[in-house]
Amino acid sequence: MQLLKERILQDGKVIDNRILKVDNFLNHQLDINLFNEMGKEFKKRFASKNVTKILTIEASGIAIACITAQYFNVPVVFAKKHEAGNLSKDVYVSEVYSFTKDRNYLIRVDKRFLNPSDKVLVIDDFLAQGNAVCGLLDIIQAAGAEIAGVGIVIEKGFQKGREVILKKYPVQIESLAVIEGFKDGNIVFA
Repeated sequence: MQLLKERILQDGKVIDNRILKVDNFLNHQLDINLFNEMGKEFKKRFASKNVTKILTIEASGIAIACITAQYFNVPVVFAKKHEAGNLSKDVYVSEVYSFTKDRNYLIRVDKRFLNPSDKVLVIDDFLAQGNAVCGLLDIIQAAGAEIAGVGIVIEKGFQKGREVILKKYPVQIESLAVIEGFKDGNIVFA
């Protein structure tokens, strides 16, 4: 998606040749006009999948999942990273590793919100090593629902997350921008 790539080049910052900081438009401050265009693009790429729910993980995936859900006219469910007093005890659980935070944590989805009749599209802001997406796909599988596909805003292709996912789940993965790597603090697209 050319519009997204241009924005990444304009505003993205590379940290230690391993992290792409895009907090001024994607995951801290949000550019809603850009999100709308990304939501339309996800709708176009997954139009034939008859999506009934969109699943993401808190927190950064929620905004793009909500914008995208408008175009599918379906609800968004997000996996929670922390136990809460208001979260049912009857949940699907998966353990995931966070590349950004360098630690494992459990994600949870209330069983009331996913069922075998659902066709679930996973939407997330980043794909690096594939751990978060695999955790979400594990939850969809545990619910007996159908995986409609995976939509990613920015994929760091050099971290092989796509291969990790496809080894376990043969699903359609659509990334709006794929980064091949970082060279001397610059972003190189695939």
